Amino acid sequence: MPSLITDPNLDAPDDFYEALIDVHRDLSSADSHALNARLVLLLANHIGSLDVLRQALSLARAAGSHRDPASGQPSSTSPLRS
Repeated sequence: MPSLITDPNLDAPDDFYEALIDVHRDLSSADSHALNARLVLLLANHIGSLDVLRQALSLARAAGSHRDPASGQPSSTSPLRS
């Protein structure tokens, strides 16, 4: 069974982050959410493995459920290992 890569694997992470922010620039909240949905579906199709996608879904959900005890705000902890 293929495994989800959680070690940093982007060859230019800062450039990707900048491109991700840029593509959302000037979009309404609804358009930004729709863009994210399309991006997820495109990348899921590229990955292709349901096992890997389920691993990613589980990890993303778990990472989003962590809250800072002091502030109650979502944790900024990345689901990727560093």
